[in-house]
Amino acid sequence: EKKKRKKEGEREEYRGDLHSIWLVVDKLVVREEGGRMSYGQVVIGPPGSGKTTYCRGMKEFLTGLGRDVVVVNLDPANEGEDLKPDIDIRDLITLDDVMEEFDLGPNGGLVYCIDFLKENFEWLSDKVKPLRRKYFLFDFPGQVELYTHGSAVRSLVDTLQKEHDMRLCAVHLVDASYCTTPSIFISALLTSLNVMMRLELPHINVLSKVDIAQQQQELDFRLDFYAEGGDLHHLITAMQQHAPS
Repeated sequence: EKKKRKKEGEREEYRGDLHSIWLVVDKLVVREEGGRMSYGQVVIGPPGSGKTTYCRGMKEFLTGLGRDVVVVNLDPANEGEDLKPDIDIRDLITLDDVMEEFDLGPNGGLVYCIDFLKENFEWLSDKVKPLRRKYFLFDFPGQVELYTHGSAVRSLVDTLQKEHDMRLCAVHLVDASYCTTPSIFISALLTSLNVMMRLELPHINVLSKVDIAQQQQELDFRLDFYAEGGDLHHLITAMQQHAPS
């Protein structure tokens, strides 16, 4: 009975977290009066940060609110079976095929796939067009070079907004385990800032897997310090304490 109550409590807390994120996203995306347009989230973040899990949870939450949700998988390496996307880039191109045909590694293969999608945007456009006025969740790959160095993702986002009258917001997930090491957390902050500037979208950063991070290692500061990004000079002191003598 105690385990059952604990599980129900965790489920309610999870729903509360999604609701909090949704309230922020809803404020970031400006709703214009007159005419109905499409809205959505561009879900990005490092590999393993929980993007697909987030999309699944957000879809369940929004569906419960009466929203008609469309999940778009734009990660050619995403083979997760826990969420069946409505539009899937793997129907156009897959990472395994690219790696085999061009003898590329995973990083180069992902860059090729997204560039290929950019050059064949009409494929995505034809899939999106019949679903206009619905709420979109775009599940993007986690390869950081796609956002910090390449221009294909920015081009895709810009074209979706221009040609399909979409209002999009970026949701950048960061694994909370990065908080356990000050230097890695600073790197995550700089990456988030870089992505924010390059995409030029309304942007919200989300710490994911918080429960796992707190179990792995004790944090140097309270969790709200990392979430709010306050006096970051304290991280320098923490870095010095962690440095090998």
